[in-house]
Amino acid sequence: MTDAQDHKKKMKEVQAKHRAKVSEAQDPGRGLVLVHTGKGKGKSSSAFGVVIRALGWGQKVAVVQFIKGKWKTGERRFFEEHGGVTWHTMGEGFTWDTQDRDRDIAAAKSAFGKACDLMASGDYDLVVLDEINIALRYEYLSADEVVAGLEGRSDKTGVILTGRDAPQALCDYADLVTEMTEVKHPFQAGIKAQRGVDF
Repeated sequence: MTDAQDHKKKMKEVQAKHRAKVSEAQDPGRGLVLVHTGKGKGKSSSAFGVVIRALGWGQKVAVVQFIKGKWKTGERRFFEEHGGVTWHTMGEGFTWDTQDRDRDIAAAKSAFGKACDLMASGDYDLVVLDEINIALRYEYLSADEVVAGLEGRSDKTGVILTGRDAPQALCDYADLVTEMTEVKHPFQAGIKAQRGVDF
């Protein structure tokens, strides 16, 4: 058997296994919950890639930002200019900037209240809760209340939760969990955040 024949045979086997698996898969009849976590870069970036995919299918999308405050980001500028996304920036900036736990808790609770309204409304196919895991890490919100909010979402609504240190209870509840691993980062070499790459 030639290398080409051997390769073709292996790929036919892979194809048959994949088709069998696809034929057994079922639509859950509800929006999925995705968690993007880990110490590596790309959690929010990946979520916004899914936003673009949803918009490509004519779906309705909302974003609630928990931490980033009024900081202008490329994605926010893009969607403000091009539309298609209901955008709520409700954080007051990085936690080390506010230095006021009570204020941070109030901001997180307000943002999550807005998120619950959006998720339950049935108006959205996708809701992104950007950096909510940071609010969970600092215990501005509890994992139990976030899972309860997810439970109350409309069947049509999928949700993406981003930020490092997602709690185990949230990961257990989610349909998909992706952990970004940092291998190398320019900040460690003293390079400041770059417009269009980092924000």
